[in-house]
Amino acid sequence: MHPKEAFLNRKKQEIGVSLNDVQQEAVLHTEGPLLLLAAPGSGKTTTIIMRIGYLIEVIGVDPTRIKAVTFSNASAIDMKERFARFFPTLPEVDFSTIHSLAFQVVREYFYGKQITYDIIEGNKSQWNKKMMLRNLFENANGERITEDQLDELTTYISFIKNKLMPKDKWSKVKCDVPKAEAIVKEYEDFKRNGTNTLLVDYDDMLTIANHVLENNPQMLRKYQQKYDYVLTDESQDTSLVQHAIIEKIVQRHKNLCVVADDDQSIYAWRAAEPQYLLDFKQVYPDAKILMMEQNYRSSKDIVTVANQFIKRNKNRYNKNMFTENPTDKPINLIELPDYKYQANYIVEKIQNVQDLREVAVLYRNNTSSILLMHALEKAGIPFYMKDTDNRFFSHWVVEDMLNFMRLAYNDTRADILERIYTKFNGYISKNQMYKLLLNHNNESVFDNLLKLNDRKEYQVTKIRSCKSIFRQMKSSTPLDIIRTIRLDLGYEKTIEKMSKNLGFNKDNLLTILNTLEDIADSMNTMEEFAKRLKELEALMKSSKFNKNKNAVTFSTLHSAKGLEFESVYMVDLIEGMIPSSSDIESYKDGKTEEMEEAVRLFYVGMTRAKLNLELLTYKWKYGKPVKESQFVTNVRDIMYPPSERPKKETTLKRKTFTKPIVPHNPNAIQNKEEMEVGMTVKHRVFGTGEIIQCTDESVEIRFAKTTKMLLIDTCLEKGLLEPV
Repeated sequence: MHPKEAFLNRKKQEIGVSLNDVQQEAVLHTEGPLLLLAAPGSGKTTTIIMRIGYLIEVIGVDPTRIKAVTFSNASAIDMKERFARFFPTLPEVDFSTIHSLAFQVVREYFYGKQITYDIIEGNKSQWNKKMMLRNLFENANGERITEDQLDELTTYISFIKNKLMPKDKWSKVKCDVPKAEAIVKEYEDFKRNGTNTLLVDYDDMLTIANHVLENNPQMLRKYQQKYDYVLTDESQDTSLVQHAIIEKIVQRHKNLCVVADDDQSIYAWRAAEPQYLLDFKQVYPDAKILMMEQNYRSSKDIVTVANQFIKRNKNRYNKNMFTENPTDKPINLIELPDYKYQANYIVEKIQNVQDLREVAVLYRNNTSSILLMHALEKAGIPFYMKDTDNRFFSHWVVEDMLNFMRLAYNDTRADILERIYTKFNGYISKNQMYKLLLNHNNESVFDNLLKLNDRKEYQVTKIRSCKSIFRQMKSSTPLDIIRTIRLDLGYEKTIEKMSKNLGFNKDNLLTILNTLEDIADSMNTMEEFAKRLKELEALMKSSKFNKNKNAVTFSTLHSAKGLEFESVYMVDLIEGMIPSSSDIESYKDGKTEEMEEAVRLFYVGMTRAKLNLELLTYKWKYGKPVKESQFVTNVRDIMYPPSERPKKETTLKRKTFTKPIVPHNPNAIQNKEEMEVGMTVKHRVFGTGEIIQCTDESVEIRFAKTTKMLLIDTCLEKGLLEPV
């Protein structure tokens, strides 16, 4: 038997891996450039690992001469672990991220040139990138930078560097942070000249490595001779500077295997270059291009529609994803009458699911997760939130609302007023605020304002009005308070003004306010509302401990790439969300890049589902009519072509839900007095466990596989615990 066939047969017997014809061709094609276009669920990681094993076992390549580069640390670790499972007797292969490879080059170069440097990301350096940018922003603009602005500024820096843009082109890149270009230029200058040590961030690693390989023949020759075979995974997410580094290293032998899917390139905002894949033949004229089009993950119902949907895009390879999996059920298109029913619909659909690890709820923006989390916790359904950088609860809009409530609760707090006096129509000057802070008579801040000598007559009227409004707020419900702040105190107009002057996204800020209203809707007091926000924040943070446990996965569409689930619910599918307003406006202006990326993002979401895919839209949101996403319309037209539909047929299921349905449990514990330490109880989701601690507000229970701290009120209200 030929060594090729012997290798493939042996691995089939040892680990049960059976490759299709295209996968086999990719494994056996070892010399020269290869572009492997891998559709979702097509077994690309298995193919890569088998190819590396073949190079070592059959071709006889020294494992140290192989370099495998992927997009993230998690991917590199996963490939390393899978290689060890497939080939337990072989030596380790060098799997790493492109940043790790670049750092090797930079570190060696700096050592040879005796350049001292300090990496300013993470917590190990005395210098910190984010702190530097905060200070530079404050010096330039006279105010503190928000977390949103800091995110946009760091994204701007990464973008211009990964695109290898010269300084004179920086102004052409859109950034809504005030004076962003000037701040970044000062930041770059300080890193090079502000200290005795060269300061380096993660993006610098890439640009410096590329510069070294371009201008130092000795270093270039060393790295070209170091590796005989290079493989890059997830290459649709790779930037221009990253491609440039790889290109230089493989220039001598051109033994490069690029694994990618141009249809899953969703990081243009991080400077990903999907065009590089389309131009691959121009860079490597002798390249072989293989298409792995067979999907092993999803049902025929999902694959057929997703394959047709992605063909909306024109700037792509003409692939045809297919599957030999059987049909299961059509994609479910759900139209709810109003946004407020969405979270409860999800609860109703999943509350009786046994294996919650096979359920995912996907959304475009992190804010969508807050009400879902609110509803699932009330129904006693555990969840895992994949995106840990959700800053909703620390957002300045949330803090503003709490400060308004704090002042309503105690209007003697001048320190609280100082935080919000510029954000409502009180007409309080900076000088007047300064005088208030010096006054410690423990009287109402509004009374103290009325006593000031420099107040104008129009201010007197407004201050008296504000005092009355704040006094009324003290006895109002949280929902009425938020609406009073937005309308009567003019906070919403302040939001509009700040958005215009400072480049904030007004729709995002209003969404935060609306979400707060939704949470406040069932609360009776300010204390109860503030407590609920703290509970939800704690839940969000602790949800990371539910990873790989029996819990629903919440994820943005971006973070869901690479994952798969039996059931996927894609929510908030309306125009302005996906595609976003900027996607739509850009498309109207004749630019297709943003819209095509939005299509790819939606496609990524669809192809996470194995059997059950539901697309959720609605007709109204916060009292305003909204349009379903054109992508949902497109999917419906694929499933039910207009020419074939009966005139009265409705293809979107319309549902009305008012509250989540929680099964009644007649055996449930009704009073917290019944709970005692050492008692054995049964939880509807977590199973049987022992109470190990009990306070007035919470009960800690040790279950078979986990220990949970649960709110007693929620357990009693929902009937979640019963004695055993």
